Amino acid sequence: MPTALITGATAGIGAAFARRLAADGFSLVLVARDEARLREVAGQLKLRYGVNVEPLPADLATDDGLTRVEGRLRDGVDLLVNNAGFGHPGNFLEVPVEDETRMLKLHCEAVLRLTLAALPGMRERDRGAVINVASVAAFFTRGTYSASKAWVVNFSESTASEVAGPRIKVMALCPGFVRTEFHDRASMDTSQIPGFLWLKADNVVNAAMRDLALGKWVSIPDVRYKTIVAIGRLIPRRLIGNRGAKIGR
Repeated sequence: MPTALITGATAGIGAAFARRLAADGFSLVLVARDEARLREVAGQLKLRYGVNVEPLPADLATDDGLTRVEGRLRDGVDLLVNNAGFGHPGNFLEVPVEDETRMLKLHCEAVLRLTLAALPGMRERDRGAVINVASVAAFFTRGTYSASKAWVVNFSESTASEVAGPRIKVMALCPGFVRTEFHDRASMDTSQIPGFLWLKADNVVNAAMRDLALGKWVSIPDVRYKTIVAIGRLIPRRLIGNRGAKIGR
């Protein structure tokens, strides 16, 4: 039975990955900060799907939390899903530097370190995959969140090119707006976001698993967002930045 480790596993896209992979027969290692909620989710998945579920409480914005998860990855997993993340409700100059550096540690350092902990074992066994959850925001100028997600996309593509092979895969997942707790937790105003742009987390995960099987380095779920990204490449970044800064704050 293959094993998947998922960070940010108790809600949103992370929880959707846990459900999909449990249904596919994976044993799960679930990582999140809230230990009580983590154990509750683990118990529900084990009861529903009959798979082994290991809760691993850790704050990945801390060295202690990262070290704990790195150790588990070195023991061996078949799939790593780097999903943990958060957003800021304010503009760059309004956000405390401590919050910005925490975001960088979680979105960038954690993704780098956990990927680096997982890949050597995968290469030794000649099988495995890493999915790094980025965002469509990575392709647009929209504050430090988009900047950190742009790093995730570039890192994933660069790593995929180095470990390229039919049995080892690295992919960046770039969803658009998804119905999760993400925006509420960040106190973001989503009233200006059109209803047709919202995606379901389960659909995002299904698209990601399909694209991973196809060997894609970057997955943009849903034709709506594929179109938005394609058009966005033709528009000056300054214009996109001015408009994007007003959405989702």
